[in-house]
Amino acid sequence: MNLLLDTHILIWALNDDPRLPKKAKDMILDPDNAIYYSCISIWEVSIKHMLHPENVTFSGEELSGYCQEAGYIQVEMRDRHVYALESLKREENAPAHADPFDRILIAQAKAENLTFLTHDALLPFYGEKCVVLV
Repeated sequence: MNLLLDTHILIWALNDDPRLPKKAKDMILDPDNAIYYSCISIWEVSIKHMLHPENVTFSGEELSGYCQEAGYIQVEMRDRHVYALESLKREENAPAHADPFDRILIAQAKAENLTFLTHDALLPFYGEKCVVLV
């Protein structure tokens, strides 16, 4: 299985953080699965690091290096991801969701036929089969 990690799952996996759900950890450690990270996660961390370095203590560049050291594969931004973004719809009565990084990550997973691992309970409301809540 090809797994694209949501930014928080990515960080938790790299840090062996106890918040990483067992299901996610098992999937990430399964040698039959390929682990992907997005340049969008690097972008998100860079912005958060610039705004709040006391909370996000590592830069996007450092995160990218950690991902490469772990053997994760980078998904770069492509036109087809933007087209997939335009196709995302939320369920009619879904709770509000305003994080553009999440939407782009879902679009990338959808366009690249990747399974998107997240712990964000708002994301399954997109109704995309690529989104797996862990």
